[in-house]
Amino acid sequence: MPESIALQPPAVFTAAVDAIRAATLRAELTVTDIAAPGGVAPWSMALAADVTPARHGNDSDLGTGRFILLYDPDEPEAWGGPFRVVCFAQAPLEAEIGVDPFLANVAWSWLVDALDSRGAKYNSASGTATKTLSTGFGELATQEDVAQIELRASWSPVDHDVTTHVEAWGELLCMLAGLPPAAEGVSLLSAHRARG
Repeated sequence: MPESIALQPPAVFTAAVDAIRAATLRAELTVTDIAAPGGVAPWSMALAADVTPARHGNDSDLGTGRFILLYDPDEPEAWGGPFRVVCFAQAPLEAEIGVDPFLANVAWSWLVDALDSRGAKYNSASGTATKTLSTGFGELATQEDVAQIELRASWSPVDHDVTTHVEAWGELLCMLAGLPPAAEGVSLLSAHRARG
């Protein structure tokens, strides 16, 4: 078989990439294609997103994230299927929010709620929510304490229709950045956000 044919991605992976490109993401997100990690799966694609500021021309320190779709037709046992989504979302917070004992639970529930509210079909979900609080010393002693929330998660879409999965990730990123939820009935931690 010619090498160029052997390297062609399978139709099901191409359909999944098309589904990602068909996603309707919130206007507050600036999304770009990035290089996918190599060696994790035979085929993959990745996106990076940043939450943009409300006023044009300002740099954003509101939040950032990554969305990676992996495809392995051999269906690794831990995945529970041929597809795996790996995502990352991070946002700064005010210090008093960062010490909230329920913060990690809320961040995880926002992801699950965003997936479920869009009807995303998945299994084998896992992840971590990390909150950090930084205090400056020496030359940085005059800076206020700052906090950050970071969610790393993965799950296995049951098929190639991953449009709702990438839309849920975008919603999670915006909510971590303190933007009002697009869906009704979801509450915010606080309207107060850390500003860079």
